[in-house]
Amino acid sequence: MFGLSELAIILIVVAAVLAVKKLPELTRSAGKSARILKSEARAARDADEPGAPRVIQGETVKREDPDTSSGSGSRG
Repeated sequence: MFGLSELAIILIVVAAVLAVKKLPELTRSAGKSARILKSEARAARDADEPGAPRVIQGETVKREDPDTSSGSGSRG
């Protein structure tokens, strides 16, 4: 029968053979993660600078005044 050390060596060899097939995918994923991390760090650093105002584009929405809303006032 196999001992513990022989079984460990067989498992290491099997893991190495299976890892070779996935290596390109793993390196691509690691590179993509590194680029995302760098861009997020750069954005956080830029947000901390007080000299540059931050402008968010959007549209203005007019709110109704609660005093002039229909159905909730008394008629006089």
